[in-house]
Parts: sequence; structure tokens; C-alpha cells
Amino acid sequence: MQNTSSLKIGNFSRAFEKLIRRKQVRAFEKEAGLRRRRPPKLSVHELIMSLVFHFLNDRGYFSSHIRQMSGKKISDSAVSQRRGKMPWDIFDKIMKVALKPLAQITQKKHSGCFYHGYRLIGIDGTQFSLSNTPRILAHARKAVSRRLKAAFAKMGACVLVELGFHNPVAVDIARNGESEGTLARRLLEKLPEVSLLLADRLYGVGVLIAEILEVCRSRQSAFLIRVRSNLKTRLIERQRDGSAIVEVRLPTRKTIWVREVRGWVRTRNGKRIQIRLWTSLLDPKKHPAMELLKLYAQRWEQELFFKELKVEMGHGSLLASHLIPTAAQEVAAMILAHAMLVQFRVQAGALANREVLKISFVQTLEMTCSLWATLQATEDMLSLKQQQIVTQRYLRLMAQQPIVPRRQRSCPRAVRQPIKSWPRLIKNTYHHAPFSYEITPLPASIS
Repeated sequence: MQNTSSLKIGNFSRAFEKLIRRKQVRAFEKEAGLRRRRPPKLSVHELIMSLVFHFLNDRGYFSSHIRQMSGKKISDSAVSQRRGKMPWDIFDKIMKVALKPLAQITQKKHSGCFYHGYRLIGIDGTQFSLSNTPRILAHARKAVSRRLKAAFAKMGACVLVELGFHNPVAVDIARNGESEGTLARRLLEKLPEVSLLLADRLYGVGVLIAEILEVCRSRQSAFLIRVRSNLKTRLIERQRDGSAIVEVRLPTRKTIWVREVRGWVRTRNGKRIQIRLWTSLLDPKKHPAMELLKLYAQRWEQELFFKELKVEMGHGSLLASHLIPTAAQEVAAMILAHAMLVQFRVQAGALANREVLKISFVQTLEMTCSLWATLQATEDMLSLKQQQIVTQRYLRLMAQQPIVPRRQRSCPRAVRQPIKSWPRLIKNTYHHAPFSYEITPLPASIS
């Protein structure tokens, strides 16, 4: 477990040193085979630190942020050449060290990060748009839609997220055009111990669930995954809470047993959505079906994490790099920048005794950057104790910027110029009502 209390003092360079030490980066350089003929004008540690700082600021050139962080002047073209020659293994090893779970089960304000002692972890993929440069288009393909090709080629990424904090704990990036399933299989090796893995229907297939079950058993973990309604199973045992133990036959003729929960969720506009879940939590007394049905809604916190990463940090989903390797570096830097913000958000919550997700992410981003600028400008004027006082005041101000409660309403699912079966939107209407849940007992013979 990473000790986030050490991040209370210091400007950005010190905070980044706590995230990943300079000596570790130098060791990664040697392992990657980088040789120095002479001392570089800009070290790898300074380059990566400046790249992360660049993604915490939605304005300014990369070269200006390098000068702000290191005091060294270098052109954007020169640093682009440096990045193009940098081995990916360095970024991969940095993320393995820097990305860690933060929630502590002994903290009352962290209770939303756990379920019966299991750490809530979500897994899902996202895509970033690549620039239409000749070197990128030579290696990346554009998706073909019903009309024409997509505007941009895509680079996928799969992320393990600590749902209670929106904290990334591991990431795998499709540098060679891998599918989300391939990335997910590699990420399963990084699943934290004693976790409850939540995933959507893309992961709800027998073959992948069998692999997830094997990984969970080796890590004392469990899973709760939504599956499609047309998957065939064989009923083994019916439970009193409406769930059932079912047998899933794999293409290899092997079988696995999982617990199936079926239910309905009524949205605010009165629409009912059928949910079918498979889980490795087999005890209906300790883990009631209704409890699991409501718990699955927390998986949507991962979608809010992607919104923070791609929208609220101000860079969008279009990457600026002209090469595949440097585009992957951009994604890695964005993940590291988000992880640093989560740590300060956790600090603000601990100082004010407030839940982390009740603190505004946008305000945390703006005030953290303001804090680092203040400490950097006054570093030779303030003592260590004075810097600590300034930092704590900023953290209290962050905690005083709560998120406005979400409105209990839903917008109509319609478009003004409908495509296919979407209804046409002529007048906006809104529905005010809470979500409701209902368990559906499994029939005597299921398929």
C-alpha cells in the first residue's frame, strides 16, 4: 500500500519524485539498454516528469513546460525526436511502480471502496483518436461505419480502476492494435489481491470468465460480471434469494460453476432493463442477490473515470503525437497525471474527513496546479514548515469544493435527426424518479 501522507509537502517535482524516484528511472534506462555517450541535456526522468506536467495543464507548449520544470531550453522538434527513440519498457515499468491501490479498509471514509472486505476493481477499455499523419495511417486502420470510414484511427487502452476513488491501478495500451480482450487478459495478471472485479457484457463470455475465475482463485478475489441474455447454462441448484448455481460449458468441453443473478432495473423514466449477472460469490446468505444487483451499478464509476481522463483534464480523446510510440507515451502520461491528482484528492478528503468522490475533480485539478505554481515560485522564500501550512490550506480549500448532487432526472433517448430506429426528438421531456431493483427467479429449465 502506498503511503499518500508523504505527498503533503512539495512542488510538482517533489510530488513526482514521491510517485517514481529518479534512481528507479535511471535503473529502468539501464535495463532498457540506453547508453549515454555524454551527459544528456535533458534526462529521461526530467522528460517524463515534464510530459506528465504537460497533461496536467490544458494550455501551453510542451517545450515551455520542460523549461518550467527543469529550467532547460529545448525545442519541441528536438524533444519529439528524443521521445521517438525512447523504449516503451521504461514507461511500462514506471506505471507498474507508480500505479497502486490507495484505499485502506481500516478507514471509515474508504468503506465505499470495499464490499465485504473485497476491494472494488473495475475493468474496461477506451479508445483515443490518432492524428491523420502518414506514419500513423501506415500502421493503424480506421474503423468502417455504415456510411464511410471513421475520421480518425484509434488506439485502445484497457484500465483497472479502483472504483471508490477513480484511481487507476494498472493499464495496458494497444501499441500494436490489440483488441480489448487481449489487453484485458494481460491486465488480469495485475489484479490486486482480495478484489471484487466488476465488468460489463464484453467480458461476460464463458472462455474469458473461466480465465478470470482462475486468476481470482489465485488472488483470493472474486468477480461480478454482466453477461448476455442468450448464453446457455444448466441449472444446478436454486437459491432462496432468487439466484441459482449454474453450469457453464466451455468450447474445450470443460465446465465451470458460477452463481447467476437475474433482475430488473427500473430507470427514472419508468423503463425496465433486464440484468443478468454471473459471480463467483456463491453464498446467498452472505451475498444476497438484491445486494449484488445494486452493487453492479457501481461499475459505472469507471465511465466517470474515463470522463475525468479524457474530458475534464482538458485534452480530449485526440492525441497530438505523429507516431504510434509517442501516442502511447501520451496515454501513459495522462494516466500518471490522473493518478497524482487522485492522491491529492485522497489527501484533501482525509484532512477534511470527507468522502473522496464528494470532492470536485475539476477543482482538485485547478487548485493542485495552482499550489504547485505557488510552491515553485516561493521555494527559496518559504521554509519547509511554511510550505506544509500552505499545502494544508490548499487541501482544505479542495475539500470545500464538493460535487453538486446529481439531478434525479433522465433526458429522452432520442435524436433530432433519427438514424435507424431512434425516435425523433421534437420537444425535450424529463423524468424525475429514483432507480428501483427487482430480482427475477430463474425458471425451472433455463438456457
